[in-house]
Amino acid sequence: MGSGELQVRRATPADADVVADVWLRSFASALPTVVRAHSDDEVRSWIRDVVVPGRETWVATIDGAVAAMMVLDAGGDNADSDGGVAAGAGEIDQLYVDPPAQGYGLGSCLVDVAKQRCPVGLELWTFQINTTAQRFYERHGFIAVDRTDGSGNEEREPDIRYRWCADN
Repeated sequence: MGSGELQVRRATPADADVVADVWLRSFASALPTVVRAHSDDEVRSWIRDVVVPGRETWVATIDGAVAAMMVLDAGGDNADSDGGVAAGAGEIDQLYVDPPAQGYGLGSCLVDVAKQRCPVGLELWTFQINTTAQRFYERHGFIAVDRTDGSGNEEREPDIRYRWCADN
């Protein structure tokens, strides 16, 4: 990995199966103790039938092979009552890099796309147990703004909300 041509582009329906594979392998590698709320088949159906056709889904490829994926909500419905995020901010809903492709800048390229698409700001959630993701987002200027006990997510896993603003 790392010596091929890197490209970032919108996902197509033909990418759905490999996007699901990347999601499943990355989740299993990064979060081995987290009990997923959905089976592999349910995740594959969700990505094929909902995520790729209906959400702003991006992929990073190396030599044409999908090695990372991101789902971005650039719709701007994240204005917060605490005034912390401006109207028009987006959300990184999913960002997963295939384990063999980690460390080559694919995740950073996808975050850069998200920042370009949502220059007002971004939010995201990650599990508290995922310290690697926390370090990654903090390197990219995200600040932890909330921690929960996980009662609001399907996995019931304690999580952290991160926020990035252009003026961070």
